[in-house]
Amino acid sequence: MGARHGPGALHHWAFVLPGIVPRRPAPGNACGSGLATVWEHRRVLQSQLCSHASLTSPEILAWSARLRPMWDPDGTDDRQVMLHRKMWEWLFIARALEERGMLRAGRRGLGFGVGREPLVAAFAASGCTIVATDLDPERAREAGWTDTGAEYAGGLDGLNTHGLCPPEEFTSRVRFRHVDMTRLPADLGEFDFTWSSCAFEHLGSLEAGADFVVEQMRHVLPGGVAVHTTECNVSSDTETVESGGTVLYRRRDIEDLARRLQAMGYRIDYDLSEGNSPVDQHVDVPPFSDIHLRTALGQFVTTSVALIIERPARRRGALGRLGRQGRLGRQGRLGRQGRLGRQGRLGRQGRQ
Repeated sequence: MGARHGPGALHHWAFVLPGIVPRRPAPGNACGSGLATVWEHRRVLQSQLCSHASLTSPEILAWSARLRPMWDPDGTDDRQVMLHRKMWEWLFIARALEERGMLRAGRRGLGFGVGREPLVAAFAASGCTIVATDLDPERAREAGWTDTGAEYAGGLDGLNTHGLCPPEEFTSRVRFRHVDMTRLPADLGEFDFTWSSCAFEHLGSLEAGADFVVEQMRHVLPGGVAVHTTECNVSSDTETVESGGTVLYRRRDIEDLARRLQAMGYRIDYDLSEGNSPVDQHVDVPPFSDIHLRTALGQFVTTSVALIIERPARRRGALGRLGRQGRLGRQGRLGRQGRLGRQGRLGRQGRQ
């Protein structure tokens, strides 16, 4: 699902442009109870606002090339990427999952409010098994998602129209299920990763969207990750749209949600700094231009924000305690005396 801000398939969506920012230690943003020690190290993306710097970074542009059949089907566009926040959302989600080792054979992913987005096919092409979800057709019609024909698929048809995944692989790796994001079914199961692209701001209220983010973490396996994008009001941290078909989260709302997740033991690091280039500062209004990182919704200026939420791995797993005492061997070392062989060397006398 996505907010409709103008004509064209992409303009029917809400967009996000998170930048590539090196993770830095942030005591206020780390998960509690020392759980941060179990996380992998090679990370470049953190939760952030859409920005031109992020969209045009090498890591993000690599995914733009992979999705090119979707946004440049005729192969005639000489741009490296569309300067559009919806494009950024898709590329950011893909890169955030890829760098965390989620996009490979054997991984299972769960997508919410997928509409006709290309990520389902792209993730299946990476070898993942995917459950794609969206509203049932009747609810989708009531909400207006079927009006344009560009936003709602309602099934597997329409999720691989650009050939991002070989048809036989798509059929074997992807299944579709109708799911109401305000009432997640208990039998959804657990997945290595979950995602949504500007969907949870359409659940009726700020509170309902935040509750969804928290509840869907129950379906993320230990060591897994959730990546979700939504609307961010960058013109006010006091007034906003709090209820209705599309709500706008303020910085303080994002920070409140982050603290709520951290208190539950999840990790979410964030930097809500705005981009400062002319492209970032342009507010696109009808008739829309080719620069669409920000737009106006009523009296407010909005862009996209991406949230990366990680569930800690179990401490007794590969990254947790090794052995009963948290080390190798009964005494926490190799061999009875913590070395190789009876005398702690190779062979009886320390030789082979």
